[in-house]
Amino acid sequence: MNRRDFIWTLPGLGASIWLTGCSADPVTGKKTLVMMGKEQEIAIDKQHSPHQFSEDFGVTQDAALNRYVADVGTRLGKVSHRPDMPYNFQAVNANYVNAYAFPGGTIAATRGIMLEMDNEDSLAALMGHEIGHVNARHFAERQAKSTLLDVFVAGASVATAGKNPQYGELAQMVGSLGSGALLAHYSRDNEREADALGMEYMARAGLNPTGMPDLMNMLNTQSKNKPGALELMFSTHPMSSERVANTNRALQTTYADAAKRPRQRERYMDNTSSLRALKPAIVEQQKGEAMLNQKKFPDAENHLRKALDLAPNDYPGLVLMAKTQMAMKRPQAAQPFLAQAKAIYPSEAQASHLAGVTHLQLKQPDKALAAFQDFDRLLPGNPNTTFLKGYSLEQMQNKRGAAEEYYKYLQMTRQGGQAQHAFNRLQGWGVVK
Repeated sequence: MNRRDFIWTLPGLGASIWLTGCSADPVTGKKTLVMMGKEQEIAIDKQHSPHQFSEDFGVTQDAALNRYVADVGTRLGKVSHRPDMPYNFQAVNANYVNAYAFPGGTIAATRGIMLEMDNEDSLAALMGHEIGHVNARHFAERQAKSTLLDVFVAGASVATAGKNPQYGELAQMVGSLGSGALLAHYSRDNEREADALGMEYMARAGLNPTGMPDLMNMLNTQSKNKPGALELMFSTHPMSSERVANTNRALQTTYADAAKRPRQRERYMDNTSSLRALKPAIVEQQKGEAMLNQKKFPDAENHLRKALDLAPNDYPGLVLMAKTQMAMKRPQAAQPFLAQAKAIYPSEAQASHLAGVTHLQLKQPDKALAAFQDFDRLLPGNPNTTFLKGYSLEQMQNKRGAAEEYYKYLQMTRQGGQAQHAFNRLQGWGVVK
């Protein structure tokens, strides 16, 4: 296969582009340009949401808390403009403050934001806002504006790859902390529409829409007290004084009667009691993550040790401590934390991925490959893990196996240092001419 043929087999190019044309907006009924239909929205959701959940340390193992979040979300989804969407509401273990929606109706709230709220109306506002993004098809609309540009940028990226890229530090394989790489970034117009829809759904469901301005006021207050914890929230969901003013105006006019409904603080506190018992440990983890992001590794380690003293079997705490040890170039010290994390939450994949990285750091590519294969069993389709399987096989001098994995990787992505490394290996081994 020559370079030109190889580039045009990559995904997102040529005939594989989604071009479904104009369709009616489910909320307004107006024609709008989109490049995917409902089934494609659902397929993208199923493909990507599990990977974001894993980045967020998995769905909470607190089954009662998850049922509560699902109950509130389902109540709103049923009265929305798209009640037929396969909604899936989850609480995830991430410590940062955020909530997000994938286009097929998968919606999550982090335990970080669950701790900051104190009533069910705010939770309903949060879920209603995310349902609003799904109903207004904001992801599909934004994708329509960016896909064609992405096609040509992606093709050029591979075509101009350097001759001899050097693969970087293994620490890069650990991944970023709470990067939210898969999350949609909305415009201010998107946010205004989602706010309005959230309040509409709350009123339809018999809830008190006062929760929407309450939620916004809480987020604004917390952004001043803990700006790092809300950095991702405000990058994906831009906040403005206009949004707060709009919700207060709607509350005083359109929803004046609904605003008189009882508030549901006690029910929220009852259903989040087990989570709130973990708050001291989570606060230490938040501090530890902040120090990790600043590369102040000894300070991060101190905070995470305090967190594990308070909650020794907390999966995120164990994984974060392992990441800290890896960042300090102590892969062997990281392994017991990862082993404990895997024993506590065997169906969550992140610990397996990190274990593979520690084995690579210790020059044990055979053990690394086994760990990455375990990750693939739990969570297939992660491009980074596919690359690392190829890298492990390369270190084992298994060029054929490495080439197969590198080829698969370049079917998934073609930008960055890993893509350059994979492409150059394939070229050097004669797979690509």
